[in-house]
Amino acid sequence: MYEPYPVPDLARDHKKFRYSSLWNFAKQDLKLLFFFLLIGGLVGYGMGYLASCLLAAFAFFLFLQLRSLYLVNEWISNRPYDVPPNLNGIWGALLFNVYRSQRQERVVQADMVGLIDRAQSSLVALAEAVVLTDELNQIEWANPAAEKLLGIQYLDRGRNLLSILRQPRFIEYFNDIDKSPDGIKIKSSINDEHYVQIKLTPFGSDSHLLVAYDVTRMQNLEQMRKDFVDNISHELRTPLTVLSGYVETFIDQEDINPRWKRAFEQMQSQTRRMNALVNDLLLLSRLENDKQIAKNQIIDMPSLMNQLFDDAQAYNVDYGHTLNLNIDSHYDLIGSDMEIASAFSNLITNAIKYTPRGGIISIGWYDDQDHGYFMVEDNGIGIDPKHLPRLTERFYRVDSARSRQSGGTGLGLAIVKHVLMQHGAHLEVDSIENKGSTFKAVFPKQHLYCVDHAD
Repeated sequence: MYEPYPVPDLARDHKKFRYSSLWNFAKQDLKLLFFFLLIGGLVGYGMGYLASCLLAAFAFFLFLQLRSLYLVNEWISNRPYDVPPNLNGIWGALLFNVYRSQRQERVVQADMVGLIDRAQSSLVALAEAVVLTDELNQIEWANPAAEKLLGIQYLDRGRNLLSILRQPRFIEYFNDIDKSPDGIKIKSSINDEHYVQIKLTPFGSDSHLLVAYDVTRMQNLEQMRKDFVDNISHELRTPLTVLSGYVETFIDQEDINPRWKRAFEQMQSQTRRMNALVNDLLLLSRLENDKQIAKNQIIDMPSLMNQLFDDAQAYNVDYGHTLNLNIDSHYDLIGSDMEIASAFSNLITNAIKYTPRGGIISIGWYDDQDHGYFMVEDNGIGIDPKHLPRLTERFYRVDSARSRQSGGTGLGLAIVKHVLMQHGAHLEVDSIENKGSTFKAVFPKQHLYCVDHAD
């Protein structure tokens, strides 16, 4: 094995040293002491000064030990990376351990430096922006892409990140990362026509890793899709209205042929379904584009729950379910009554549609002081757990045939998700196949209004 510099004799015998006990090295010092005492004793016995010679021999041995100690200290203090002194005994063992530890440390340091260089080179080559901040939110390091996407330059190191990225939405996100676990999308501070997705990850003691990438193309495609759906939905409303009017006119004719009447009834059913789909698409488009009405209305929850229950009773006529209403909260909701009513109604009608005849459906509103809960529980067909993560995707159906038969549009839960997002809430779903489902809308405390303390 190649050595960068000469190694002491003791250090070369790795195997012997590694598996020898400290006593083996101490015996070298004891043998040396015994040798000096023996020589001193013989000389002193011959000269008649036995005690003095023994004392002199011990003093000489002590001098050698102190000299070794001096050499060890001088090497560790002044020349730790030079070749260590070639000593025997316990001091040699000590030197070898220090020497070996230093070599291992240098190897580890070299590996770490190489790894850091490779990691830094990789980060520099990334098209995504990477920024590191310290406990004071000051920029420690940023790659070149950070300048292109976020306007963070090399000279900005040491500056507060929030003094550069001053968009209110980013500051809000920075102060409450958990509120947006997937990050946020903002306009680039360099180019207003570009959009950047930003994700913050905390590490260490209040430090952060910021990763950002350009999502302009995805944003444009998404906007094109939304505009297309919005425009098509608007364009379909007029012909659907005309078709519905003519179909109703023909159905109302008393002398119509029964065969034609059946055909017109099917046409009426399908036009109603298409009209419901168009209305849902328009509502979803409005929610996604943030074209919402004010969210600061105080919604009278007992009144709303009773209205929803009455509507559910009317819808339930053809299903024959047992409906229960439970209100166990003194809180009202703060938000849009129209959107909240639409979301809750979707959850209730879904439970009615997907529960076999004669089922039991419970509708409730309650709180635990920190959150408000709207709940719909049924003992219907249930949902396979593999479908739960995708339930709120638009047009996603667990059973397409059953959905078409029930007249569903596949947009109900997508609307529910977006309405809840607009109100800072989220949807929780628990379901067991063939046993039933529980859909729970969870609202944060800041969207609750305590009726007991109303002025």
